[in-house]
Amino acid sequence: MDVQKRNFIIIWISNVLVAGTMTMIMPFLSLYIETFGDHSDAYVQKWSGLIFGASFVTAFIMSPIWGRVADKFGFKPILLINGFGIATSVFLMGFVDSVEAFFVLRLLNGVVTGFIPTSLAFISSQTAKKEAGKMLGTLQMGSVTGTLFGPVFGGLLADTFGFQYTFIITSISVIVAAIIVLFGIKEQKRIKNPQAIQYSRKSILSGLLHHRLMLNIMIVTALIQIGNFSIQPLLSLYVSHLTEAKDVAFLAGITFSAAGVGNLLFARRWGKLGDDIGYEKVLSILLLLSVVFIIPQAFVTELWQLIFWRLLFGIALGGMIPITTALVRREAPINIQGEVMGYNTSFRFLGNIIGPMFGGIVSGFIGISSVFIVTGVLFLVGFAFLFYAKRKPVQDFEDFLAAEEKRTHT
Repeated sequence: MDVQKRNFIIIWISNVLVAGTMTMIMPFLSLYIETFGDHSDAYVQKWSGLIFGASFVTAFIMSPIWGRVADKFGFKPILLINGFGIATSVFLMGFVDSVEAFFVLRLLNGVVTGFIPTSLAFISSQTAKKEAGKMLGTLQMGSVTGTLFGPVFGGLLADTFGFQYTFIITSISVIVAAIIVLFGIKEQKRIKNPQAIQYSRKSILSGLLHHRLMLNIMIVTALIQIGNFSIQPLLSLYVSHLTEAKDVAFLAGITFSAAGVGNLLFARRWGKLGDDIGYEKVLSILLLLSVVFIIPQAFVTELWQLIFWRLLFGIALGGMIPITTALVRREAPINIQGEVMGYNTSFRFLGNIIGPMFGGIVSGFIGISSVFIVTGVLFLVGFAFLFYAKRKPVQDFEDFLAAEEKRTHT
């Protein structure tokens, strides 16, 4: 087995473990907070939201920094730091007895939470441009597989062994993933042009904000995450309005997983199609399909209808992250790919932060069903940004960066 194929298999398995175990603790965050004392429902709900979003805030800040370090020292060291860092922070979460300590650990967890985005960047850097979409789509299937089954196993473990042991088991699983990377991954040295310009952080950031296509990719990346996360905290409540069944939590889990199933089935196919006909074309198609599939969710009258449309929405959503990552990989010079992908990851985390707040505000003013319609409009805005970028003359990102570097030093 060649090195590239072995690396891919190991990263895929590691992503399943990390994504699965990190979502294991999500179903009972609020229940865990209740064990810290006799608190009101409002207190628990407020801290649940803060603790859920805390890791995204620090991840948003740290992603470009880790990317820049990866460009200098390689992706494998960053994967190891993230893996063992996640395991340590999650292990300690099992021993806290106050919301403040839990909140601080979630912030620290966000500092090292970039295992899966870093693995995407690693595989992208080791993959030929012509098949980046297919490989990234296949890798996306690994993290989605973990995300689908993680909450189920987490709930079962919490019910069987208690919260503390669930955190411990989760940390052990992440350690296993990190050890697999440590002994199984062989990172191929990227050949860097000695004549290549050493871009400053200021030049890279300025280049991203002024280069039409790259800026629009970043904006679309954030809009995708806002659209995806805006409804997630409200989904169980929406499900309860559609059914009189007692096991609402279980039915909400099925509804939530429906999008993941669609994602899992089509992520690789969308990536391969992007390799064949162009990433911009496929991303435009996916954004339009997302509009078509999410707006009807506002008008469903039965739970099965919502599950059906969530499945279709997941099919469209599944190709977006691999396609945007492949676009960044295609445009970014090899010596700064890690940092550029880090900024793209930051925009993803920014969407993760804004999404739940956005959904809550919209639902508070005009109802939960309206969140689907407004989210559809966001995807349409993303399509408009991408369409605008495609209609304008092509800008070579490397030449653009060189000009920015020259401008900032004169």
